[in-house]
Amino acid sequence: MLRVIGVGDNVVDKYFHLKKMFPGGNALNFSVYARQAGAIAAYIGIFGTDESAKHIISVMNEIGIDISHCKQFEGENGFAGVNLVDGDRVFVGGNKGGIASKVDLVLSESDVEYISSFDIVHSSCYSFIEKELPKLKTTGVPLSYDFSNRTEDEYLRLVCPYVDYSFMSCSHLSIEETKKKLELAMELGNRLSLATRGAEGAILFDGRDYMKYVPEKVKAIDTLGAGDSFITGFLLHLAANHFDHNSKVLDEALSLGGKAAAKTCMVMGAFGYGKDF
Repeated sequence: MLRVIGVGDNVVDKYFHLKKMFPGGNALNFSVYARQAGAIAAYIGIFGTDESAKHIISVMNEIGIDISHCKQFEGENGFAGVNLVDGDRVFVGGNKGGIASKVDLVLSESDVEYISSFDIVHSSCYSFIEKELPKLKTTGVPLSYDFSNRTEDEYLRLVCPYVDYSFMSCSHLSIEETKKKLELAMELGNRLSLATRGAEGAILFDGRDYMKYVPEKVKAIDTLGAGDSFITGFLLHLAANHFDHNSKVLDEALSLGGKAAAKTCMVMGAFGYGKDF
């Protein structure tokens, strides 16, 4: 059975129009979606001590995510404000990571040894993890990284040398600009780089060829977490095939990622578990 771990950000997404908060965050979502798909999953990150943190911790325990290596500090957990417009989530502020933005996530020798036992590790640009990437590299475990729309060349040059699989949100860029970002990631040492472009789908680059994936349209209830579930579905299939990058495996991985994203669009919040606030 695959063993995967998310290292980095967690938040609650506060839906102001519903007065409900839902657990989320790129790294946390990855762990949850993988667990829901049948993998053994763990998460390492920083929790606060408020009601938001308590809710996330309770949900992680219920789902069966190992959070034994997480850190907890006095303060407000990260949150993002969300409203829905025609089923599409729109962020409307937040506390920029809360306590996790003020206290560095420092991985101990025990943490690094623990992470070394997994098949894949995932993090993101919202995780304040850049200084710890060299430690993650030493584990030898394939590292995937969600850049979201932080696609400036300077940031790619900082992070990509430690990353095996890069995921970027490039709907704000032209096709030509998107391809340049994917090519730069590969030049910096990535094994694969992938860009999502909203309704246009995704573009995957393996250093030689481009593959395009166009998703089937669904009537979304809530698109929050769709990108994270796409990444998870893609990576789980890749890992299950021993990270073989032949065209058949990659095509299947893209398709499964798309199906996972469509499924997530039918759930409120990233993966449900809403609580009144």
